[in-house]
Amino acid sequence: MIPVTSFAGQSVAVFGLGGSGLASCHALRAGGAEVIACDDNLDRMVEATQANFITADLRNLPWMNFAALVLTPGVPLTHPAPHWSVLKAQEAGVEVIGDVELFCRERKLHAPDAPFIAITGTNGKSTTTALIAHLMREAGFDTQMGGNIGTAILSLEPPRAGRVHVIEMSSYQIDLTPSLDPTVGILLNVTEDHIDRHGTIEHYAAVKERLVAGVQDGGTAIIGVDDQFGRDIADRLERAGKRVMRISVKQPLADGLVADREAISHLSAGASHEIARLGGIGSLRGLHNAQNAAAAAGAALSLGVAPDALQKGLRSFPGLAHRMEQVGRKDTTLFVNDSKGTNADATAKALASFGDIFWIAGGKPKTGGIESLAEYFPRIRKAYLIGEAAAEFSATLEGRVPYEISRTLDNAVPAAARDAAISGLADPVVLLSPACASFDQFRNFEIRGTKFRDLVLGLDGVTPVV
Repeated sequence: MIPVTSFAGQSVAVFGLGGSGLASCHALRAGGAEVIACDDNLDRMVEATQANFITADLRNLPWMNFAALVLTPGVPLTHPAPHWSVLKAQEAGVEVIGDVELFCRERKLHAPDAPFIAITGTNGKSTTTALIAHLMREAGFDTQMGGNIGTAILSLEPPRAGRVHVIEMSSYQIDLTPSLDPTVGILLNVTEDHIDRHGTIEHYAAVKERLVAGVQDGGTAIIGVDDQFGRDIADRLERAGKRVMRISVKQPLADGLVADREAISHLSAGASHEIARLGGIGSLRGLHNAQNAAAAAGAALSLGVAPDALQKGLRSFPGLAHRMEQVGRKDTTLFVNDSKGTNADATAKALASFGDIFWIAGGKPKTGGIESLAEYFPRIRKAYLIGEAAAEFSATLEGRVPYEISRTLDNAVPAAARDAAISGLADPVVLLSPACASFDQFRNFEIRGTKFRDLVLGLDGVTPVV
């Protein structure tokens, strides 16, 4: 845990008592603050009370007594309308911040030179975060990983000289971190997302920009420039005197890192120098993962990781569970768990990464369906449709891709395995990438992916991929 000493002797309101909110309560108390905890969910209020925190309805308290409101990222700050706790704080002139801001203040107070890598982007930030942490650990660095990827930042070990914090940040978290000042800031990409929470894509992009704009003097801003927002942000930061490292998987660069499915190269002054190989690394398959790997490599090299250690770390990266996770093999058939593919855009990345696919898809459908995936239909040998979306998806696939309505994973997995085995194809892939939410049959995508993994490993003759 990271004790938050910057509010010692002061009263702090905490709204939102999920994982990061409760961790903030513990960290603030450990640092000497008085914590008043609140949540709209009564069960969470009970949990905080059982942890011996003062709980109260913040509507009924005098806000001039609070030094700050620590807000959980899931609560609206601006759009579609500020949460009532935000309005109360603003009326009283009380600053509204998040748990990463508390971390930044503690780092500045106690270990301002401790390496801090912050990662954001519409897509790929979890894989990039996990890969950076893996590279740093493999190179011998004392490494802490958390933030939006799962472990609340204040539950990690405190900043200190030589200890690297690798932190994934959503736009919601950036919005609540005015002092954000990483050693290395990474912005992978900006595409339309979370507009309900930011109003416009321009505002969403501006929030993302804050992460790389706040990079410390002497630090590095790593920016994906394959979208116009990224290109503009990189140019602005460079004009402002920031050290900018551009990354691309689509275009040559005058200076930066360019990646394809086989390698990452550094381009400078018209010369190209290969810094790492990606070919044959199953956990980094696909162009989207080439971009993630280029960003991670740039961060690792910026903090002194040697090229040979970088290559070793890339090759040993196991990947993330439920994100194009290689589960097992049976003869020539590879079984891949991409349960995190909860919409068509995410599933497109998986379909683009393989050739002869036996595709398990469906669940609770998202707006837009799967028509946008039509360019990948020639890669699909057969589809196995499950959940509420089965009828809708079958209508889209009719006459274009062979399919059967399996209804459940229990039916789909053995059927796809059977058809792949008898296909005669050199490298068939049974791919779960649902292009749907899980909520019709599973509580979340993790449970769905775990069910797929268990079914695959229960098949006769399947060897786990380690």
